[in-house]
Amino acid sequence: MENQTFIIEDELKKLPGKPGVYLMHGEKDEIIYVGKAISLKNRVRQYFQPSRNRGAKIDQMVTHITRFEYIVTDSELEALVLECNLIKEHRPRYNTMLKDDKTYPYIKATVGEDFPRLLFSRDMKKDGRSRYFGPYTSAGAVKDTLDLIHKLYRIRTCSRNLPKDTGKERPCLNYHIKQCDAPCQGYISKEDYQKSFGQALDFLGGHYEPLLRSLKEKMEQASEQMEFEKAIEYRELLNSVKQVAQKQKITSSSMEDRDIVALARDERDAVVQVFFIREGKLIGRDHFHLSAGAAESEEEILDGFVKQFYAGTPFIPRELWLQYPITDSEVISQWLTAKRGQKVRLVVPQKGEKERLVELAARNAALVLSQDKERIKKEELRTIGAMNQIGALIGIGAVRRVEAFDISNTSGVESVGSMVVYEDGKPKRSDYRKFKIRTVQGPNDYASMEEVLTRRFSHGMEEAKNLRAEGKELSFGSFTRFPDLIMMDGGRGQVNIALGVLEQMGLSIPVCGMVKDDFHRTRGLYFNNKEVPIDRHSEGFRLITRIQDEAHRFAIEYHRSLRGKGQVRSVLDEIPGIGPARRKALMRQFKDIEAIRNADIQELAQTPQMNQKAAEAVYHFFRKTGGHSFCGGMCADVKTHDNQ
Repeated sequence: MENQTFIIEDELKKLPGKPGVYLMHGEKDEIIYVGKAISLKNRVRQYFQPSRNRGAKIDQMVTHITRFEYIVTDSELEALVLECNLIKEHRPRYNTMLKDDKTYPYIKATVGEDFPRLLFSRDMKKDGRSRYFGPYTSAGAVKDTLDLIHKLYRIRTCSRNLPKDTGKERPCLNYHIKQCDAPCQGYISKEDYQKSFGQALDFLGGHYEPLLRSLKEKMEQASEQMEFEKAIEYRELLNSVKQVAQKQKITSSSMEDRDIVALARDERDAVVQVFFIREGKLIGRDHFHLSAGAAESEEEILDGFVKQFYAGTPFIPRELWLQYPITDSEVISQWLTAKRGQKVRLVVPQKGEKERLVELAARNAALVLSQDKERIKKEELRTIGAMNQIGALIGIGAVRRVEAFDISNTSGVESVGSMVVYEDGKPKRSDYRKFKIRTVQGPNDYASMEEVLTRRFSHGMEEAKNLRAEGKELSFGSFTRFPDLIMMDGGRGQVNIALGVLEQMGLSIPVCGMVKDDFHRTRGLYFNNKEVPIDRHSEGFRLITRIQDEAHRFAIEYHRSLRGKGQVRSVLDEIPGIGPARRKALMRQFKDIEAIRNADIQELAQTPQMNQKAAEAVYHFFRKTGGHSFCGGMCADVKTHDNQ
């Protein structure tokens, strides 16, 4: 449905009285809010009734709504799941948004294997063959824990299929440094290995006391026997285990998995603190920044956080202890229960130890908020604020996504194009793209840029067409998201090239050029046929400089990689049947080309990696060409330049 034909009053009459999700669109047809409703008819109508007390944030949002759409679901639970997915995908401006998008690491125990392993993992899959420990608050914590376990219990790290591959390869380095008992060689039985692995699982579960006693006894025994090196080794292991054990600062008699969730807020921002308690022990904590309006209540903020956070985390605890009751507690409990496969309770503690722990989480959240407030302001000024400065400078309003393009070549050789992407003032490296110039010969930057832009936007339009035909969201495409602003590394010429490409494709995207001075430093912007002056001390100017430097770096890096691959070659590469492995073997055996040229067929055939046919090919090549196909027989250098 097109915006110009959308009459809100008429569309409100068509709303069904069924559960579902509604999406509000802004002036640029972007999604600015996503919500769920038990009755779409009743809920959506409320936004357009001026008499209702909706709050300042909603009042402001309503002024930007140009149209809405909705998706009907069978139940409120389905609507909740869909709402979470759409918020995460579109990140609407007026939803309470998590500023962090963290994926927590876990330790995965492959208990379904005969000789199980302990692995680093960020995904939790219910395959029935694995057990997970965590989440851990950092990848470093996982690595340190795994390193300690390998020293203590000698658990294998290889991916060999055991016992099938037993004895097929030599034991790895871990065996020689006494961090593996080499089950790949049959040096330890399955029963003994499983026993050691069980002890490692007990350690991960927080059962430290037996290990601490054992290490202390071994240290004292080694010391008595004057084996001081062993004693020092046991002492270091003992200290490492104590460090891990000391991190468990909160314990509970109830061996339940639970998360404790509390928040602190000010006029603009909120911080949510989460304590992760597993089997009665605090294994970690983390905080999350949210954008929250002054009109939003603590209950609304907490509601938004729970839905967004637990939509993305693979592990669902048995209980959530919350600081405030949330509106959708019943349906959220149903949703989390379905995800976990067991009953999940949402609890708001009122007294005793439970209430004290929630208050502790709240105090930690307040501390983080006060400490990070100034840092967040500076970061936002440097990123989102700088993007807004650029948009205001050239008069196009808010800018969220910028794509910058550059060309790199050496005298027209190996011409390449680069596309770097900045979203909300930060580089989005997953969206960076490289282009090897196909149709342009020689150093023609304008023609090369025309090819790059044509390929980028035609690919995006083709992807969008195919996804629509398949009934899929455009977010599945790698080129389907178009920028709010295109920035060219250059002035009038490059800008006009870009505008010409966009006009041919029927696209309307603002284009500006990043102009440099005589010293190759960023000077300003070229927009609408004139150079726009910029305050060199502003964050907008600094961001433009970063974008320009990044586009140039990315193009140069790609160009160098292509140039390096084709620049140096060996004369041996010209011989049929001689690949990299045989070339290395020959140079290792004979040291230089001259010795290879003088060798007979038998000597060549005895070289590792060589056979009779390959030896004959090398022998006859040098007798036929003199071994200088690139030098015309006038030099003995083995390296040549390839300008293909």
